[in-house]
Formats: sequence, structure tokens, C-alpha cells
Amino acid sequence: MRVLLTGATGFVGRGLLERMSVLVNLELVAALRRPVSGLPESVTCLQVPGLEPDTEWRTALEGIDAVIHSAARVHVMHDESSDPLAEFRKVNVEGTLNLARQAAEAGVRRFIFISSIKVNGEGTPVGRPYVADAPAAPADPYGISKMEAEQGLRAIAAETGMEVVIIRPTLVYGPGVKANFLSMMRWLYKGVPLPFGAIHNRRSLVALDNLVDLIVTCIDHPAAANQTFLVSDGEDLSTTELLRRMGAVLGKPARLLPVPSWMLEAGAAILGKRALSQRLCGSLQVDISKTRELLGWTPPSSVDVALRKTAENFLEHQTQ
Repeated sequence: MRVLLTGATGFVGRGLLERMSVLVNLELVAALRRPVSGLPESVTCLQVPGLEPDTEWRTALEGIDAVIHSAARVHVMHDESSDPLAEFRKVNVEGTLNLARQAAEAGVRRFIFISSIKVNGEGTPVGRPYVADAPAAPADPYGISKMEAEQGLRAIAAETGMEVVIIRPTLVYGPGVKANFLSMMRWLYKGVPLPFGAIHNRRSLVALDNLVDLIVTCIDHPAAANQTFLVSDGEDLSTTELLRRMGAVLGKPARLLPVPSWMLEAGAAILGKRALSQRLCGSLQVDISKTRELLGWTPPSSVDVALRKTAENFLEHQTQ
């Protein structure tokens, strides 16, 4: 089987490269905007201009059986564009659908789209998780663009017969993770006292190894065709639990102050940081029972094992 991967240099893409480059009976082609060193020798690299509405994919799609599309304009914390939704749509919707149409024309059998839990929304009441087939309710331009891409892909599937698989990950973590998760590890490593000792929320996370395993499963699983899947580690944590368990594997016990969540939320509102407060104090749970039952899939890595691998990678880079 010949598989084309977009977004190969991203966090998820690199995890896929590492896993798929050693699979037998699979030839991996990575679409890259510029040459990249250090990629596995077994991977064929093809240069493309980028994920634009008019990108020509014909050469990259020759002989391809499946596409894994992980490239995207990602969520931007401080977006300074005058029309963020238009910028997200240009790449995540128009660029994606341009690739999908050309894939269908080239005879690609299956198109796997790495979407986002933001299509479902920004948060859930405790004990009422999102389910894969619930109505979409995105709340920001990034989530809206991912939802519109999903809708367009389903239309292309219905029109052409190309199978589409949609995967909506929760927050992804693992070795090399960046952004807020990396900041959290840095705080813990430095022994900074944190006001998160009394947060009783529940959040679903997904280890990179678990997400990659599900994506690989969906390459040729018959039951995955034209389905939407949510993915997580299968164990939900509070912010307090996450910090304590990460501190333990870092060898730096978390110094957590029991500040009530309502006080943190009030302070965040005053400072204009409601979104950050939602991520730290709010709940976001997903129900992966459809993923388990339809695919016979179980997350291969436990939370503790995944946190340990993440911490080991972080500590290795602290000593370099």
C-alpha cells in the first residue's frame, strides 16, 4: 500500500513518520514544503508549494492508495490577521478540499482527515462527554474551518465514492510536545508554586502514540470507511491530577496551592484570559466507545506510560 502524508514535519506528522516508516507492506510518501533532514530513509519525500486552494497535487498522488491529511493552519493564540476565519478557511477548508478532489480524481481509495475536537465545541459538563455523531458546535474560527472541511469531505465522498475517515483528537501530548503542555512541564521542573491544587474538572487527553496507532488502524480497516471518530487515552484527568502525575514522573513533586476554581476563573476574566481559564478549570470529555466498538481498538499506551515518555524526553533536552 502506498500512503501520502501531509503535515509530516508537525508534531503528529513526525509521530506518524516514525511509526509508519517501519511498517512492512507500506510505502510512505511525505509531502513537504521544503527539504527536511533527518527523515527515515524509507520515506519518499516530495516537495509541494503548500496547502493552498490551487496547489497541484498530481505528481504526489500518483499510485497513492490512501492519504493521511494532517497539515493545517493550526489554532493561533494571538492571531493578528484582520479576518482570522478567512485565513483558516483558505488553508483548512479550500486547501483541504482541493487536495481531496484531486485525490478522488487520481483514484485514491481512502482519505483520512485529522480534524479537531473543537468541531464538537469548547467544553462539556462533567459526566456528559462529547460523542462522535453529535451535532457540531464549534466556537472559534479554527473549529469552524475544521467543521466546514469535514462537511466538504463528506460531500466529495458521496459524489466520488472515495472513502473518508475523520478523526477528532483531544489535546495531544507526548515527547517533543510544545505550547501549554511544555510550559506546564517547565513550571513543574522549576518548582514554581501553582494555584491549581483544587481543580475538580475532567479532561480527556490523547497521547501521541495512541493517536498515531488509531490513524494507522484507520488506513485499511473496513469499518472505518466514512466514519467520524473521537480519540483519547480512555482515562480523564483533572488539572490537579495531571500536574501531580506529571510532577511525579519529572521527579519534581508539584507544589500546588488549593485556590478555588471560581477564584481562578474570576481572576482570568478580569485579565481577559477566559480561554486559558477554560482549559485549566473547565471540563472537556469525549466518549470513545464508538471508536472502541466499531474498530475493536483500545489505546495501547496508558496515561502513566505516556506521561513518563513525555517527561523523559523533556528531561533529556534540559541536560543538553
